[in-house]
Amino acid sequence: MKARITLLPGDGIGPDVTEQAVKVLEVVAAHRRLELEFKEALIGGVAIDETGNPLPQATLDAIDASDAVLLGAVGDPKYDDPALAVRPEQGLLALRKHMGTYANLRPVKVLPALLSGSAIKPEVLTGTDLLVVRELTGGIYFGKRERGVRDGERWAYDTMAYTEPEVRRVAHMAFKLARTRRNKVSSVDKANVLDASRLWREVVVEVAEEYPDVELEHVLVDACTMALIRRPSSFDVIVTGNMFGDIITDEASMLAGSMGMLASASLGDGTRGLYEPIHGSAPKYKGMDRANPIATILSAAMMLRHSLGLKEEANAIEGAVAEVVTAGFRTADIMDEGCNQVGTTRMGDLIVERLAD
Repeated sequence: MKARITLLPGDGIGPDVTEQAVKVLEVVAAHRRLELEFKEALIGGVAIDETGNPLPQATLDAIDASDAVLLGAVGDPKYDDPALAVRPEQGLLALRKHMGTYANLRPVKVLPALLSGSAIKPEVLTGTDLLVVRELTGGIYFGKRERGVRDGERWAYDTMAYTEPEVRRVAHMAFKLARTRRNKVSSVDKANVLDASRLWREVVVEVAEEYPDVELEHVLVDACTMALIRRPSSFDVIVTGNMFGDIITDEASMLAGSMGMLASASLGDGTRGLYEPIHGSAPKYKGMDRANPIATILSAAMMLRHSLGLKEEANAIEGAVAEVVTAGFRTADIMDEGCNQVGTTRMGDLIVERLAD
């Protein structure tokens, strides 16, 4: 089997963690008779520096010719001013739109070896294995927005807007994924206040009728944030809108002890997807061999599973990660008493060694 992968290392620690994911993919390919062709392209701050555009046409051309995209991180402090006309994050939003990836999958599974690394009590965390399906190309981040000065006062607004097809397609994906897990979907909204959420709930209920074997519950977003801390193991698949999903998944990342542990996949109607860790670019750690590459390595595993249909190979990577962590090796962000602290490169090497056995 042959596949073309576009690599978008991006900014900050992006190149550091992407390098380790590629190393893992190469050893899997060597052992599983896969032929992976990698092509690197620009996105984010480095793309602005070189081309003036956070998502250059050359990058789009590379993506259009590929089977999947692996992204490191986007963001640079020199572009932090929100008033700037061109910013790195614009490249990521435009990339999602270009690829038509309307659903962002963020799994949160707490490894037993890391139970003590979270701020939550181990007895509360035990058994936590959930998947957040976040709608990615609609909602308040893409709604109508405007700001200005009127009668001497500044004002601004951002509109949360959803159409029935946008909700329906992401709901179908959530229910289909639930059928591969524990057959439960929690739809998170704010239907007691927002019209956009009332439409969301109505459409999700309609979709649920096509999946009678899947349990559906509705959870208000504020109640969901509390339940994620109080009873995280009660969730299976959570489906929600763009902004709510953004906030919920950052909260959920703390269940696993660090954002450095959590992968994501952005999918659309086809098999091509965008895969990336949920953490940021952490520019102060760039090139310091301190970043945790596990989230990016697990994102590569999701790429094998969802875009290339290689479930066995994806399971092998996830198993290798679990073995390394269970053996007591940790990067700084998940370091615990009595464990062995390693850097970015060494963590990648350890995972490769487990795969090569």
